[in-house]
Amino acid sequence: MTSPHAAAPAEGSPELRAVLWDMDGTLVDTEPYWIAAEAPLVEEYSGTWTHEDALQLVGLSLDASARILQQAGVRLSVDEIITTLSARVIASCVENGVPFRPGALELLRDLRAAGIRTGLVTMSMRHMALAIADLIDFPAFDVVVAGDDAHRPKPYPDPYLQAAEALGVDIADTVAIEDSPNGLRAAIASGAVALGVPNMVSLDGVGAAELWPTLAGRTSGDLAALHAAYAVRTAGELA
Repeated sequence: MTSPHAAAPAEGSPELRAVLWDMDGTLVDTEPYWIAAEAPLVEEYSGTWTHEDALQLVGLSLDASARILQQAGVRLSVDEIITTLSARVIASCVENGVPFRPGALELLRDLRAAGIRTGLVTMSMRHMALAIADLIDFPAFDVVVAGDDAHRPKPYPDPYLQAAEALGVDIADTVAIEDSPNGLRAAIASGAVALGVPNMVSLDGVGAAELWPTLAGRTSGDLAALHAAYAVRTAGELA
């Protein structure tokens, strides 16, 4: 399928060898499930938790989020908070289904057909990331780097660098797709071409190579063109 958005990459442009995907909010829209799990947990310990409080956790590591919930009054250890929230989100997925983001599965399928490698790079725990990946009816990812795999969490570049290393590709030959400011900062710091697809929070001014309102209708050709255009633009800035 040829996308109406796609432009032909310039001859001799660097090759797109892999696409690295964030999970929550980018591949799947589970952020509302996380938010729905947080407020009752805080209220169980007589605290208050607003929607604005919840938005501050979007894109944070689970460890960092758990510490903020502790400050809100939750008298559990970081590991206990993570385990409790993860279990409640998985239960919501089982009960209500996993809402994949518009165009995400179609783009993943097209990348696989084009022979472009893919990685899932998420701050969710590995068992949860694998549970989500298992709900896709084709082998969608070559590698998974989860929150309990990362040397340092997003916004550090480590998770993306680990994924590129596991795939055997140069990070500069990848596009990373993110929906949160912290995720974008991690992707940018790693040296990947960072694509922002906003969901619950604005990505304006974070520094993405490009912002797309949605992945619907997008193809591997669009990502290859984005990668090539960014490489050419960066080379021109350095000249």
